[in-house]
Amino acid sequence: MSMMTNSINTYLNTPAADISGNGMSGKLKGVGSDSSADELKEVCKEFESYFMEQVYKEMFKSVGKTEEGDSSLANLVDYFKDGVIQTLASQTTEQSGGPLAQQLYKQMKRNYGIVEEE
Repeated sequence: MSMMTNSINTYLNTPAADISGNGMSGKLKGVGSDSSADELKEVCKEFESYFMEQVYKEMFKSVGKTEEGDSSLANLVDYFKDGVIQTLASQTTEQSGGPLAQQLYKQMKRNYGIVEEE
């Protein structure tokens, strides 16, 4: 029960901007020629993670819902599904090495004239 309570508290304390993706647009707007290469890499990884999250959400929508069972249980599953999808997307990006993030990073580095520090 303690683990479930911690998960709920973590989810409730997550800023709404991080959940909805609005935080991502703010981070992308903050990137410019004065940004460091590490900051740019991090933003690109976060974007890829957000993109994967949207892909997973669409995949879940394609799976039909069963009408069986308790509706309160279904609400609980829906409540935690977004957090699980976020975690899954983040882990997928980390494990795959972020190929989309790497391509975005290369392109944005050229566009903003950011030089990597050695």
